[in-house]
Amino acid sequence: MEERTFAQIGREEALNLLFEGSGFSNCADAQVFAATGKDAVVSVSRLLSEGIDFDLVYFPLKHLGFKTVVALTGALYAQLARPRTLGISLGISAKLDFPQVQEFWAGVTKAAKLYHYEALSLKLQPSRNGFLIAAGATGTVPALDAARRPKPQSKDLLCVSGSLGAAYLGLQVLEREKTRFEASKTAGSEEMERYKMLVGAYLKPELQPELPALLASSEIYPSAGCLVDKGLAAAMKTLAERTGLGVKVYADKIPFEGGSFDLGKSIDADPVSAAMNGGEDYQLLFTVPILKLEKFRRDFQTFDIIGHLALPEAGCVLVEPTGVELPVTTP
Repeated sequence: MEERTFAQIGREEALNLLFEGSGFSNCADAQVFAATGKDAVVSVSRLLSEGIDFDLVYFPLKHLGFKTVVALTGALYAQLARPRTLGISLGISAKLDFPQVQEFWAGVTKAAKLYHYEALSLKLQPSRNGFLIAAGATGTVPALDAARRPKPQSKDLLCVSGSLGAAYLGLQVLEREKTRFEASKTAGSEEMERYKMLVGAYLKPELQPELPALLASSEIYPSAGCLVDKGLAAAMKTLAERTGLGVKVYADKIPFEGGSFDLGKSIDADPVSAAMNGGEDYQLLFTVPILKLEKFRRDFQTFDIIGHLALPEAGCVLVEPTGVELPVTTP
C-alpha cells in the first residue's frame, strides 16, 4: 500500500488516524476531566517551537511570553473556567542568554497577574533545536455555572469576541519587513506603521480579564464555546463536533480589523480566507441562546454576532452575501 504524506492526509484526518483503535479520544484544546469538591477542573496545554510557531527575528520575547499565557487562558475561558495554575517548561538554545529568558518570563508573569492565576511554575532545560515552550494551565468551573449552562440548540447565536484574520495578515506584514531588512539592513517601514493594529493582533493578542465571571454575573451562560486559534473554519468544525449540530457563518458579518482589505489587496490575500483559515487570532467563539440576544448585546458590546447553530444536516457552511452556502473545509 502506498504511504501517504501529511500533506495528502491533512491535519484533522491525521489526528483521527493516530487515535484510531487506541482506546482514547482526542480531547482537543480543553477538556473537563474531573470534579474537585464543587468545581469542575479544566486542563489545557500548548507546545510552541521556534521556527514553526514564532520567529525571534521580529517577535519580542516579552510579547511571546504574554501571548503564550493568552493562548492557554483563552482555551480556559472557552469552557467558562477561571484560571488557577500555570506551568511553563522551556528548552533554551545556546543563542539565548539569561536576560532574554528574563524578558520572556516578564511577559508570562504580567499575563499571569492580569488573568488572576493563583500558582505558577517554571522548568528550564537545554535545547539543541532552538527555543521550545511547553505550557499547561488548569482552571475551574463553579458547579453552579456548569449546571446553568444550557444544552446547545439550533438557532443559538454564534458570537465572536473580536476581529478575525488580523493575526494572519499581521504576520504577513512582519514577514515582508523581515525580507526587506535582510535586503537593506534597515528596520522600520511605512507599512509597519500603517498596519500596526494588524501587527499587534499577531504579536500581542489580549482577552477581557475575568470574562467567565462577567458572563455569570450577567446570567448569560453560553451553550458551547471554543477558542479561534487555528482559523474560524477549524473553530466551526470544533463546535459542530461538540454540539452535534450544524454551524452557519455569514461572510458579511465577520468582523475585520481596519486595514485588512487594504493590505489584502496589496499582498493578494482575501481577508475572508484569512479569517477562515488563518491562525492565532485568539478570539472566543460562543454560542448564546437566542432568547439572551438583547441582554448579550447590551452587556457584551465588543462581541459580534456572525451566525448561528443549525440542524445537523446543514453541516458547516459559510454563507456568502448572495445567499450561496459554501461547505467549510479545514487544511
